[in-house]
Amino acid sequence: MKARGILALLLLAQTLTAQDTIRFDKALAVQSGSRYGREAIYTDLLSYQLFNGQLQPGAGNLFDKTGNGDSIIWRPVTADESGRFRVFSRRNFQRSNNPFLNPGAVDRGADYLYITYDAPRQQAVLLRIQGSAGLYINGAPHMGDPYSAGYMHIPVLLKKGLNEIYIRGANVLPELIPVHQAFHLHTDDITAPHIVLNKNNSRLKVALVVSNASAGAAADLSVTATIQGKALTSAVAAIPGLATRKIFFEVDGSAINQKGKYDCKLVLKQGNQTVHSASITLEAVLPGEHYSATFVSGIDGSLQYYAVTPQVQGNKESQALFLSVHGAGVEAIGQARAYQPKDWGNLVAATNRRPRGFNWEDWGRLDAMEVLQITKDNFKPDPSRIYLTGHSMGGHGTWFLGATYPDKWAAIGPAAGYASLKDYGSADGRIPDSARSEVERLLLRSGNQSDVPKLAANYQPLGVYILHGDSDRVVPVTYARQMREVLAGFHKDFSYYEYPGGEHWFGDQSVDWPPMFDYFKWHRRLPDSLTNTIDFTTSSPGISASYRWATIYQQLHPLQYSRIQLRRNRPAAIISGNTQNVALLKLSLDDFQPGTTINIRLDSTPTLSYTTLSFDDRLYLSKTHSGWAFTKPPAAAGKNPLRYGTFKEAFNKRMVFVVGTRGTAAETQANRDKAIYDAESWYYRGNGAVDIVNDTEYKPARYAGRNIIIYGNADNNSAWKILLSESPLQVKRNQLSTGDKKWTGDNLATYFVWPQKDTALLVGVIAGTGVKGMKAAYANQYFAGGSGFPDFMIFSDQMLKDGAAGVKLAGFFDNSWRLSKEEMAGAAD
Repeated sequence: MKARGILALLLLAQTLTAQDTIRFDKALAVQSGSRYGREAIYTDLLSYQLFNGQLQPGAGNLFDKTGNGDSIIWRPVTADESGRFRVFSRRNFQRSNNPFLNPGAVDRGADYLYITYDAPRQQAVLLRIQGSAGLYINGAPHMGDPYSAGYMHIPVLLKKGLNEIYIRGANVLPELIPVHQAFHLHTDDITAPHIVLNKNNSRLKVALVVSNASAGAAADLSVTATIQGKALTSAVAAIPGLATRKIFFEVDGSAINQKGKYDCKLVLKQGNQTVHSASITLEAVLPGEHYSATFVSGIDGSLQYYAVTPQVQGNKESQALFLSVHGAGVEAIGQARAYQPKDWGNLVAATNRRPRGFNWEDWGRLDAMEVLQITKDNFKPDPSRIYLTGHSMGGHGTWFLGATYPDKWAAIGPAAGYASLKDYGSADGRIPDSARSEVERLLLRSGNQSDVPKLAANYQPLGVYILHGDSDRVVPVTYARQMREVLAGFHKDFSYYEYPGGEHWFGDQSVDWPPMFDYFKWHRRLPDSLTNTIDFTTSSPGISASYRWATIYQQLHPLQYSRIQLRRNRPAAIISGNTQNVALLKLSLDDFQPGTTINIRLDSTPTLSYTTLSFDDRLYLSKTHSGWAFTKPPAAAGKNPLRYGTFKEAFNKRMVFVVGTRGTAAETQANRDKAIYDAESWYYRGNGAVDIVNDTEYKPARYAGRNIIIYGNADNNSAWKILLSESPLQVKRNQLSTGDKKWTGDNLATYFVWPQKDTALLVGVIAGTGVKGMKAAYANQYFAGGSGFPDFMIFSDQMLKDGAAGVKLAGFFDNSWRLSKEEMAGAAD
């Protein structure tokens, strides 16, 4: 057995007056060795013990034993004057008289904090715990505030008597804030645009968080915003009971005609009754100054923003466009302000949805692409002069987006960046780069898109300018040198500069580096009609499928690397080349005249001939045992670039959380707790918002055009029969089956994705065979940037103790959404 550690704190509340924030000063602490990161598998012995009624915190009590037989026991700790518990990180290994282990044991640091509060009565409070990665209160999971942002307010209903809170974290400030009214407009996390003078400011969109501390869901809500005498009322989204949601509304800023800051009064109503009011500040800027603009995201219908460094003397069409991606902890508007305006184009900074967000992968990637499309539509740049750059985490974003979408850019400029989360990691840790079993190998394959050096050949048509300070201690210059060496093996047009003495940030020139922008000026993106050579690699058509006139439509083996190397000779009407791991290839023949007979030879197989019928012919070729063959356009129901999987893809396209309520009270509570926790995590990590409905409210027509996330199983979620009756994975009370395999017990769980009958949409499933199984699925590492999840994963609560050994089966569906033994792996029973 491996050595385990945990930090749990038994915190005795300071008894304050009813109006005061409740803080804590004493605690118990213990080590668990919990492991969460950028992978599907997580381990957490404290959670396992909590779910199974085995947890017994108490001074001197035994929690577990290390592999060496040393006892891990609970110990008291004390908060500082501010109420913050500061305990050493588990990155600090030491052997000494540490307070968490018996003498002689290895210290792996603190993982959890445990608080109790003896409530004199049942009461609603807002729980705010800065520094926590996650927590349980009376057994229910909630999102923490790992970056100590301070705006995570969780409405909870305390029971009379003892209330227990387990906090995962080593440097936390826990607080309980008594609630005196059901609804509250929180003004500490606002998404707002600037009021740009001389523009149409009559319907500006602004977002903030509303908490609902009542037990029932709140509908019929509206916000009236008044600024400079102009009032505008907006209906806003429903908010579940004992939950929060970031809602957006409109503001009429048309009366503002001078630069400055202006108060905007907000009134929240339910029906005709005012339930809360607040005031926020909006800022007006002059034309030509840096500004923020908001937009409604197609990912989830939430309000997001991007920032702009406008072109000198105003926008002119057919100029350059620079997309800049920021570093960890940096706001997009701060990123934009680091650049001086250019006289040859606009610069826009996307948000990654949060200053840390998703490391520009997953939904951070989608955010960048949304902003790119919006600003292309707004500014109408020259398509041959679109450039990508970024700093630190944004340097990684530049490497990643440049390799993932190589046909979007004329040149890229990573600054102080690292190429891969396998090499660097950051807050959520690194993506693992090795596996000990077939299950682990399959799960790691789900994250292949993040291994940027494997995609490096995609940089061949791009200009690449690498900038890095040679004294950078945050992202050492070795990461830049790594990519210089990779590019040197094949790239004929890249530039490399190490800034002498430059640390991670050496002023605005860390991003606004004149030689880089001069380098950009020399580069143009060729149109498709002049691009006759393709060398393109992807790990997933669902992330990146196309380069110019060729599309990897389906793979032979999902999420293994696919590569096409094609050459087009237009005068001779020949297309030839090689493919790897491609099952279905789509060729666009726009650049050939109608009536042209094209000879196609792939992988040294027999030549195929096709005569074009129009200027927009699309040709589909399938890989067979005897070679390539023409085929009809594939059925839309199959896997395709618009709906390819994996499980994480289900959280795109304005997903709706559907909570099963047809089971026992405990099952319903576990389903709801998980959905609320996921919604909180989505908000915190992605500045997002999501609709949560009971299964009894779900009607396909009501939620047409949207992905659905099911919480529960076939016995307790009535939407299962509507959406999942044809799925080969079936989950019932005490039973889970797939194909010819069946498992029994109440402690089994699964995550999987399944196509809706609407051929553009998906169903994501989070299911358990019982309360224990649902609780085993509580963790949501699928929201960690770059983490890999396959199409399906079946596991028991033993995974919390034993890692991969607790995974029963994981794998990918084939291109027709059928089970394939070749594409799955499982632990031995």
